[in-house]
Amino acid sequence: MSRKNTKGTILAIDMGNTNIVIGCVDDDKVIFEERLSTDLSKTELEYAISFKNVLEIYNIKSEDINGAIISSVVPQLVNVIKAAVEKVVDIEPLVVGPGVKTGLNILMDQPKQVGSDLIVDAVAATHDYGAPVIIVDIGTATTISTVDENGNYIGGAILPGAGVSMNSLSSRTAQLPRISFDAPKGPVGKNTVDCMKSGLIYGHAGSIDGIIDRIIDCCGFGKNGKPAAKLVATGGLSKVIIPFCRNRIETDPALLIRGLKYIYDKNV
Repeated sequence: MSRKNTKGTILAIDMGNTNIVIGCVDDDKVIFEERLSTDLSKTELEYAISFKNVLEIYNIKSEDINGAIISSVVPQLVNVIKAAVEKVVDIEPLVVGPGVKTGLNILMDQPKQVGSDLIVDAVAATHDYGAPVIIVDIGTATTISTVDENGNYIGGAILPGAGVSMNSLSSRTAQLPRISFDAPKGPVGKNTVDCMKSGLIYGHAGSIDGIIDRIIDCCGFGKNGKPAAKLVATGGLSKVIIPFCRNRIETDPALLIRGLKYIYDKNV
């Protein structure tokens, strides 16, 4: 169970608090990228069945997979997912963590505490867009990461995700319902649901814009001879939120999967 190769198809999996992103990359081309629900109660066999079903949907056989890599912000699931991958493709996956080469210099107070998903996003964004770059990942939490003009990961911001905000709003109020994340008709809602959509979508977009603007001012990007920062967004709700931002932000749903492939290539 040690077959690894940088050529051919690589299985890439990222475990988030809400979703597990699974994808396959052939060299640097993303074949597919899908999401499964994160469920702490599932066994390795149940996850193995889910992964096998996804691969079959895209007509990918287990023998077509030449390597695998995992990143996770859910420590208690790492061994379960690792075992599931081994059941399906008979390969021991590389797990992003301490000791794994990323090529990224992390200038943080506690580098080991930086979420692996943030590192993977930063590796991909720097590789594909260049530095400096600001990366927005809209998931359970919304994270905003910054890579400076020298390619150093220098930090960022974390705020409650739009889904977390909506759940809190509906669960803690008697008359506000749960709503879907559809685009609001405008910033001025005419009924309760539209008012909530306006607050959640425009409010989250405004928060992202505000933090990005402050990061740019703080780091001096685009001023005094410094290059301007590229702006990239990924994550499950990026296509819903980013169109309402005033900054011009590139939406890149497969950023994380490509980042996992780049890290895999550095370690095999």
